[in-house]
Amino acid sequence: MESSPSSTSLQYQFRSISLPSRLHPHNTRIDFELNKFKTWQSSLVSSTVPTSGETIRTGLVALTDLYSCVEELIQSPTTQQALVHHRNGVLVEEALEGSIGFLDSCSMAHDLLLMMKENVQDLQSVLRRKGGDLSIERNTRLNAYDSSKKKVKKVSAKCLRALKKREKQIESRSPFDVNYYLSDVIRALREVSMITISVLRLVFLFLSAPDSRTQPGGWSLIKKLVATRPTEHRTSNEIGSFDVVLQSLNGYSPNNNSIIDVQMARRRLQVLGDSMGGLEDGLACLYRQLIRNRVSLLNIFAY
Repeated sequence: MESSPSSTSLQYQFRSISLPSRLHPHNTRIDFELNKFKTWQSSLVSSTVPTSGETIRTGLVALTDLYSCVEELIQSPTTQQALVHHRNGVLVEEALEGSIGFLDSCSMAHDLLLMMKENVQDLQSVLRRKGGDLSIERNTRLNAYDSSKKKVKKVSAKCLRALKKREKQIESRSPFDVNYYLSDVIRALREVSMITISVLRLVFLFLSAPDSRTQPGGWSLIKKLVATRPTEHRTSNEIGSFDVVLQSLNGYSPNNNSIIDVQMARRRLQVLGDSMGGLEDGLACLYRQLIRNRVSLLNIFAY
């Protein structure tokens, strides 16, 4: 059976998860969270429709739980002693360097969501009003939404490049000559870093949903990564679905037959707002957990 473009791109984005259970001999939580994440990952690879905000939120929650397991691993006295005594803590420095990049990406994605969410709420407010010709105010809000979306795409593309660079750095690192236990710890930390890159990449791809009004040549990389089979009913995520309605709203006035388009825009704006709210919460939780993990790493130097 031929794979869909979306399946191929997602298979490229994700890496296999195969952490050993011996990291926690008396606790299987990390294995449970990894298996849960693999189930989520498999559902994305097999899907033929664009990844929704709710699906990505689920991934953010699973990733936050995974980092909670990593925190337990880091706080283990055996792990702390092994990390701090290996080449004067070079492994801890590596992990700390990576955590800064992930915190920056998380914060940037959160800020972009807030900016778009504010414009979505403004549009919702205008479209709820009845009576009078609201075309001028509506067009002002639509232009503000378009402007913010262009900025989001530009920043998201920059963040995607940064994540790709980080991914290559991790892949190029040579294995350390360490004992059996520390080798497993290193593998765990690097595996989780690769997973984090994959999930954050999905967030920025979601925000970079191709505009249905752009010409075929634009945003080719993003279109390839979120492409779906043309026979599928849903061909874009929540942002792309709302963009389709924007075309009809441009010609709306109280005296024509576009009231249905306005009602559709209201519904899709509500769905988009809900998706953004879920992603915002998911990113905020992940950010807090990343901070806790960073603190745990810093505390190793005081071991």
